[in-house]
Order: sequence, then structure tokens, then C-alpha cells
Amino acid sequence: MARIKEFFRTTRNTGAHPTEVECGYQVIFTVDGNLLQLSTYGSDSRRSEKKTSQTLQLDRERAGELLKIIKEAFPELK
Repeated sequence: MARIKEFFRTTRNTGAHPTEVECGYQVIFTVDGNLLQLSTYGSDSRRSEKKTSQTLQLDRERAGELLKIIKEAFPELK
């Protein structure tokens, strides 16, 4: 599990991943403010039962930054 402290643009040459996974989300209420938690689960081809692969948490500031990044990547979204 990791709490995102910063977003930055990378220029590494990459393509689309061939594996698709499910992502669960929840809002965690803390005394310092809400956190958005995103948890990915293993691919359908994984032999074991479904379990969390990776979890990311975003506070209000990081969520705002991510929203700007998403709007830049997908300008047709409102």
C-alpha cells in the first residue's frame, strides 16, 4: 500500500498493458480529511482466489491533481 505524495510527468516510451484487472475503491475518513483508496485485484488468469495486488491512496490535494491530469489526457470528458 502506498499514499501518493506527488505526480510527475514521465517520458518513458511504453505501450498498453496486455493484462486487465479489476479496481475497487473506497473513501477512508480520517481526522486529517478523506482519502480515496484504489485497490487493484489480480488478473482473471491468476490461479489463486481474488486478492488485492496493489493499493494507492490519494488525499484531497492529490485527487485534485489527478483530476487535472485526467482532463488533460481526455479533454472530451466534462
